[in-house]
Parts: sequence; structure tokens; C-alpha cells
Amino acid sequence: MNKKILGAVLGLGVLMASAAASAHVNVDVGIGVPGYYAQQAPVYVAPPPPVVVGYGGYGGYRDDGWREREWRRREWRHHEWREHRWHDRHGY
Repeated sequence: MNKKILGAVLGLGVLMASAAASAHVNVDVGIGVPGYYAQQAPVYVAPPPPVVVGYGGYGGYRDDGWREREWRRREWRHHEWREHRWHDRHGY
């Protein structure tokens, strides 16, 4: 029995010794040589054009909003004039 234990201890010792022997240490010596580093020139890219999706609300004309406001103003004046005439006829 002692021989078996001694054989096991020796076998484990050999395995540990081989693992320790395979572990190695590197020693590196670096000599710093100053070099030249040039940063790249910046690249400017134009922004992408705006994305137009669907149909515009003004019918394609730049001044459609102005035309609509003018039409509403005329309609309002016409309505006010009709109301004024109604008040005149009925004595209000």
C-alpha cells in the first residue's frame, strides 16, 4: 500500500514539475525611438438634402399660404358687410 501511495505522490509531483517547467517568463526590453505622427486632415461632408415625403400642403406654390389668408380676409369682410346691412335693415 505504501508503494501505491508513493507512486501516486511521485506521479503527481512529476505532473506538477512539468506544468511548472512549461510556465516561462518573458523579459522584454524596449527602446523608445521618437517617431513622427501626422494627424489626418479632417474631411467635411455636406449634409444630406432634406427628405421630402408625400404631397406638400400648399399645392406646390410658394405663396399659396398668402393666397389662402387673403381669401379668408375677403370672406370675413364680405360676411361682416352682409351682417352690417342686415342690422341696418332690421333696425339693430
